[in-house]
Amino acid sequence: MKSICVFCGSSWGRSKEFEVAAVALSREIAQRGYKLVYGGSSVGLMGICADAALSAGGEVIGILPNALKRKEIDHAGLSELILVDSMHERKARMVELSDGFVSLPGGIGTMDELFEVWTWAMLGWHDKPSALLNVNGYYDDLVRFLDKTAEEQFVKQPHRDMLIIDHDAKSVLDRMEGYTPPGDIPKWIKRESQT
Repeated sequence: MKSICVFCGSSWGRSKEFEVAAVALSREIAQRGYKLVYGGSSVGLMGICADAALSAGGEVIGILPNALKRKEIDHAGLSELILVDSMHERKARMVELSDGFVSLPGGIGTMDELFEVWTWAMLGWHDKPSALLNVNGYYDDLVRFLDKTAEEQFVKQPHRDMLIIDHDAKSVLDRMEGYTPPGDIPKWIKRESQT
């Protein structure tokens, strides 16, 4: 891997632990010699990630839609800031420039980014790992729901297992480095037998 994309909030969140985790992850990315790719903002967890990676000597690439330039307040100190025309283009560029994806706590935009890149992997459009950094149990309810999607046979278990879930920055990156895509998983074309 050469670059890691971090999805996270343009808000800081209520818990200081979210900020601590953002710093730890971003420093670890920089210390491993990876570029950090993210949404380009100077505020919230996004800004904390950029600042932490830069202060650790890392290279940081921000990708920001023009329409959000003022709202999310673009980061002036990045290695590179790429301005794009839409959220769709932002996500496409993130996927293009990154070798893996980690979602820190965030809101609906973070969920959108996580689910889109994970879906693309399920469809075989890329073979890059996706991970949740589950800080202070933030994603516990989501993880239970994801398990339910497999249990109820809306998601194949190997697809569900593609998403790496961890609470530690070093461990999540170790697991991403060792990630092997599951290969071709056939789509359900008939009802599974009921047990």
